[in-house]
Amino acid sequence: MDISLRIVIPTLLLFVLFIVDLGEGHKWCPERCGDHGPDIRFPFRLIKDRQPDHHGGFDLYCNDKNDTVLELSTSVKAFVKKIDYKSQSIEVTDSDGCFPRKIWGLKLNLSSSSFQFKNDLSDYALFKCTPDTESSYYLIPCLSSFSTPVYAFPSERDIDDLSILSCTKMYSVSSVPFYIWRSHSLQLTWSGSECGRGEVKGKNCRFQENSTDVRTECKDKGSSLGSFLLILVIYALYRVYRYDKTEKENQARIEMFLEDYKALKPTRYSYNDVKRITNQFTEKLGQGAYGTVFKGKFSNEIHVAVKILNSSKGNGEEFINEVVTMGRIHHVNVVRLVGFCADGFRRALVYEFLPNDSLEKFISSVDSNRFLGWEKLQDIALGIAKGIEYLHQGCDQRILHFDIKPHNILLDQNFNPKISDFGLAKLCAKDQSAVSMTTARGTMGYIAPEVFSRNFGSVSYKSNIYSFGILLLEMVGGRKNVDVTMENTSQIYFPEWIYNLLEQKEDLRVYVEDNEDAKIAKKLAIVGLWCIQWHPVDRPSMKVVVQMLEGEGDKLTMPPNPFASTGPTRINVSMPARRLNQELEVILESE
Repeated sequence: MDISLRIVIPTLLLFVLFIVDLGEGHKWCPERCGDHGPDIRFPFRLIKDRQPDHHGGFDLYCNDKNDTVLELSTSVKAFVKKIDYKSQSIEVTDSDGCFPRKIWGLKLNLSSSSFQFKNDLSDYALFKCTPDTESSYYLIPCLSSFSTPVYAFPSERDIDDLSILSCTKMYSVSSVPFYIWRSHSLQLTWSGSECGRGEVKGKNCRFQENSTDVRTECKDKGSSLGSFLLILVIYALYRVYRYDKTEKENQARIEMFLEDYKALKPTRYSYNDVKRITNQFTEKLGQGAYGTVFKGKFSNEIHVAVKILNSSKGNGEEFINEVVTMGRIHHVNVVRLVGFCADGFRRALVYEFLPNDSLEKFISSVDSNRFLGWEKLQDIALGIAKGIEYLHQGCDQRILHFDIKPHNILLDQNFNPKISDFGLAKLCAKDQSAVSMTTARGTMGYIAPEVFSRNFGSVSYKSNIYSFGILLLEMVGGRKNVDVTMENTSQIYFPEWIYNLLEQKEDLRVYVEDNEDAKIAKKLAIVGLWCIQWHPVDRPSMKVVVQMLEGEGDKLTMPPNPFASTGPTRINVSMPARRLNQELEVILESE
């Protein structure tokens, strides 16, 4: 704090004590709703004859039954049972007796509220189960019925340790206390109660001398001169506080900029650093053609994924691509490259750690417990699209990934998607209409036709859009819960089969629970078919794809038939929705 503030503030405080002594006949008493309601005093305010003008603040009001009401969000009203001004905590009960139902409807959200949960917080996944499920400890009584119990399982628990084989995941909830699932009351806290000379959570606290807003006068007001001088002193303290706070905010802004500037470039580590980070390569996460991935950590809170590249593979091009490309990318839907190692022939890449592995694990498994739900799949598809759009338009140079597939889409703790593995990426100018390539690159089944043969057009950013379209169709088809056998498998190309179903207004025959799920599946399929048009010029840009995914599926039109067959193909009703991992035949270029 500046030395002038150290002098001014104590002087003003002594002056306040003098003024308060002059007005010792000036006393106040707290208000309350009914005889048994909690005392309502600063920083809370009791609103008379009307409801609060804003939600989530410190305004309270009395209902017809003299209950003290606090609005936690637009549609969530809670009854205040107890206010502890010393510990700055408040106990509230739900007007309907079931806080989990408010969370279920996503109505109770304290992220922008002045109040926060008091106890330890965790993330939970809610499952709807059958009566034979034995997990009474996690049962939510007010959401359950005899035939359909509902459970809240901690997200950090290994899904294989839980008895949820006969359960269906409903949704996930972040940062709530465990007791909320059973208790009829909540313990909330607030901060900054000394706001007579400042602000609380960004909400303006009324000055304590305003009797109509904060307290009710019980006795004579005392000296009017003392009150006037008290107002001046409080105003002066407020201005001093605001000045000091502004200076601190400016300093914090500069520090944040310096940290961000430092983080623009990934850190270079030695091989000994890599061994220390991975604890001598103890925990292996996976292995691919170009290297092995190990889990590492900088501290107990910060975990990373370290990819040790095979020195015998390639000439270092993948390593250079990854560092150059990802070192300039900062987007919520792209994996962040934390650092790298180039120590002699040893090379490694250090990424942020994403605990939920890749998208492939959740769309290629027949295990229904891994199904994320159609709304989450739609969110994932939109996140991937926004990430690709950023690669195409958000950087100084356009970044073409050339290996978009479920295996390269990683999921964070909230199942938000992040694009990874830029080893095959190429950079080009935004106004460059075509990219020069000597050999085809990518994974069979996701490679655009023009990458194999220029007869279809030039290789460009539209080649990534084709791969994204195949990924969308695989997200749709991967949910068909039937066995792929010789008896019920047709040789028809899966995207063409989907196209024929939509064109003839047939049911997609994928795993859906209601009409809204069916609409999402149909929208993803139509967008995917637009993206896999054979000729690049017929495919939409990624910006248009994002708009299609954000819009209403009912307004989407069917694309032209992108397949070679001219007549309608007979639909085999028993054909399963197969995974799109079949290889495309390499098309030779004509002379």
